Amino acid sequence: MSSTSSITSSADMEAQGISVPRKPTDYERGSRRSWIAVFGGLIGAFMAILDIQITNASMKEIQGSLGATLEEGSWISTAYLVAEMIAIPLSGWLSTGLSVRRYLLWTTAAFIFASVLCSIAWNLEAMIAFRALQGFFGGALIPLAFRLILEFLPDNKRAVGMALFGVTATFAPSIGPTLGGWLTEQFSWHYLFYINVPPGLLVMAMLAYGLEKQSVVWDKLKNVDLAGIVTMALGMGCLEVVLEEGNRKDWFGSELIRNLAIIAVVNLVLFVWIQLRRKEPLVNLRLLGKRDFVLSTVAYFLLGMALFGAIYLIPLYLSQVHDYTPLEIGGVIMWMGFPQLLVLPLVPKLMERFDSRYLAAFGFLMFAISYYMNSQMTADYAGPQMIASQVVRALGQPFILVPIGMLATMHLKPHENASASTVLNVMRNLGGAFGIALVATLTDTLSRGHLAHIKESLPAVSTQAQDYLAQSASMLQAGGSDPYTAAAQAKALLGKTMSQQAYIQAYNDVFYIMGALLLIAVFAVLLIRKPAGPVAHDAMVE
Repeated sequence: MSSTSSITSSADMEAQGISVPRKPTDYERGSRRSWIAVFGGLIGAFMAILDIQITNASMKEIQGSLGATLEEGSWISTAYLVAEMIAIPLSGWLSTGLSVRRYLLWTTAAFIFASVLCSIAWNLEAMIAFRALQGFFGGALIPLAFRLILEFLPDNKRAVGMALFGVTATFAPSIGPTLGGWLTEQFSWHYLFYINVPPGLLVMAMLAYGLEKQSVVWDKLKNVDLAGIVTMALGMGCLEVVLEEGNRKDWFGSELIRNLAIIAVVNLVLFVWIQLRRKEPLVNLRLLGKRDFVLSTVAYFLLGMALFGAIYLIPLYLSQVHDYTPLEIGGVIMWMGFPQLLVLPLVPKLMERFDSRYLAAFGFLMFAISYYMNSQMTADYAGPQMIASQVVRALGQPFILVPIGMLATMHLKPHENASASTVLNVMRNLGGAFGIALVATLTDTLSRGHLAHIKESLPAVSTQAQDYLAQSASMLQAGGSDPYTAAAQAKALLGKTMSQQAYIQAYNDVFYIMGALLLIAVFAVLLIRKPAGPVAHDAMVE
């Protein structure tokens, strides 16, 4: 591409109010400074995604310290997720108006400050407020890391950037519980938040060096889509609360959930209507009219659902059925993270030789197989038996995120990058929230159904049941219990065994259902138009 055409392209973009880097040598796409900026953005996104999961393994300690109940403590995670969901759609408009450099530096500094505030929270209300701040400022770091890859790396290196983004999107939540459990056990839960300070300062230094200073585009900031912001914040915020808290509050049996669901639906419909009518919308939803992009968003949604569904299901199964500690659970979950680091460097090379759609379909198929491997569990199926399925899941993830990111953006124009990044990351987060809500509800509902069936079938196997009670009572009497107490304890053990079997059957069903849903993603990516080849992405800068 000639220098004249590059200048013309930049001028056109600036005329549209788009913040773009100038063209001195130090700031050219793919330069050393560009790579430093991209790595800074990726570390920031890694921190933000890590913080979604890092508190989960230590929730009991945090609740105990703040004097909160289990239900009250759930808002510590919900507040972060709600604020993050609101921040992501705002990132395109704010980063364009303020400049990417200024916006990223401000949000990173605020994220560090909010993390420190979380570590010194004196009660539950303060913790929820500080976690909301942390989630809001951390939420901006995720889509902007994706955008930096699209705008600051040359086309032949974009797959490498997507592979690195894959580490933040899939590796961070995989190691979050492990790291959180270790920090709490070795030090205290306060270090879950202190840990953000050193990398946060590093991110600020890298971004300050790698991104060029640009002036504020006041016209863009003044042309604020206030109606869009309000309807988006209310709609996305209420929807996230419904998905996060719905199962704990009996879904639409709760007046709070019913009211929030109505507010979410009304505001999201209004948001879509407003965005489609505006010439310069907050988020360009017209992108969803492009076949390849909308199919990619479906795949992103299903990826989020499968990834966060597994991260929710496996710890719940191990703690509920096998009484695993948070650190023991982390030792199992980490097998979903570390093996993918061996595969990620190979994916960009494979994309040069194979159709990206087939690679993504293979990744989703591997993910589905890993779920199926967990659908045949018995009472003896614990952490060691889960490692094989975790490894299969880890090997499949890199084949999904990198090709999908390329397929989603291959026909987009430069000024559409901000909205594309917003939509894709919102869909992945929504998929995660929907996946957790789905598997939590299915597990509770199916376990009750299986337990009822076991109780109904008990008279048919009464001889075995009586034998079990007699043997258990005999063992308990041998251990020192009197006959009456031993009989009561034997009945309690039988009830616990029945409940355990009901839960195991429910988990098997849920793993099977989630695996089947992932087959939808396989077909979705295969319906995307065939890429013309690595040079197809050149169209994005012409």
